[in-house]
Amino acid sequence: MDLTKRFNKNLDKIEVSLIRQFDQSISDIPGMMKLTLGEPDFTTPEHVKAAAKKAIDANQSHYTGMSGLPELRQAAADFVEEKYHLHYKPEDEVLVTVGATEALSAALTAILEPGDSVLLPAPAYPGYEPIVNLVGAEIVEIDTTANDFVLTPEMLEEAIVEQGDRLKAVLLNYPTNPTGVTYSREQIKALADVLRKYDIFVVSDEVYSELTYHKEAHVSIAEYLPEQTILINGLSKSHAMTGWRIGFIFAPALLTAQLIKSHQYLVTAAATMAQFAAIEALTVGKNDTLIMKEEYIKRRDYIIEKMSALGFKIIKPDGAFYIFAKIPAGYEQDSFKFCQDFAREKAVAFIPGVAFGKYGQGYVRLSYAASMETISRAMERLKEFMENHAD
Repeated sequence: MDLTKRFNKNLDKIEVSLIRQFDQSISDIPGMMKLTLGEPDFTTPEHVKAAAKKAIDANQSHYTGMSGLPELRQAAADFVEEKYHLHYKPEDEVLVTVGATEALSAALTAILEPGDSVLLPAPAYPGYEPIVNLVGAEIVEIDTTANDFVLTPEMLEEAIVEQGDRLKAVLLNYPTNPTGVTYSREQIKALADVLRKYDIFVVSDEVYSELTYHKEAHVSIAEYLPEQTILINGLSKSHAMTGWRIGFIFAPALLTAQLIKSHQYLVTAAATMAQFAAIEALTVGKNDTLIMKEEYIKRRDYIIEKMSALGFKIIKPDGAFYIFAKIPAGYEQDSFKFCQDFAREKAVAFIPGVAFGKYGQGYVRLSYAASMETISRAMERLKEFMENHAD
């Protein structure tokens, strides 16, 4: 008996990520410094932890409703209204999810069918495509490398027209993993002007929305396209709460009524004590991110200075906590091999750009969610490595 032949055939399209493959290939190197993590190196604020402890002591350990605690949905609605000028009714337009990842899974499995296509600006976070593939749909990438990783209205419209009736959704992520690129109000409005002409969903992953570094505040596309947008967000990046697994879906009531079906049968509900912590984060701690932002900006600017001096081309990121750097000419352009060689010689790990799709080849991604001491040592070792490998 071979039951492996009876799995969902779409699993054959899903492979172990190149990020994981790379990590395994260097895991035996002693003393490795990893600038790879996609999570803050800060700890969850003390007052947020205290709120969770209080909930545990009060025996708040039973199921909440499928949509989450009413108080948390209200806090989330208030937060996005104050920060991003968005208007959602907490009773039927906000879902509390198990992180942004489950929010994405619930949204994409609810809207996609076999044969559908989803447009995705690339390079992109590699976690989207497996979800899409699992339901028999297909990711179609839009190459943004020639435009400094910025999606233009012209690129978007051309891709939409080319896909035709197959197209079910456009998946946006900004500030973007891996590039750190984000969009101005004018750019978002221009993209929205294109999207509103078409009967398609806009799934917008804005989990890095609180980590923007230019003067203009983050602008959500939901402000311009509220009826089409399924907005994804969460507390992992903004409040250093990756392990708490609290995310959100914001969408019009008609869409939410359908989305809750997939959410319900994926997870039932998010952890109750984590939801009480999230209420604290979104109310008392609504500006907790500001302290982290100041430190991230220092780290970002330091890395850009050091790597630019070594010949790396870097589009200055205005959000998230990643540097996506082009390997200089004259060096190994296979990003997987470049990062392997660097890791083996200098015990420092970057993520190969190809892990973010074919349009990431020739780049490396490093996270500055690490201490300045670690970053400084890593930059010293990178300088030595580049000098040793120069033509």
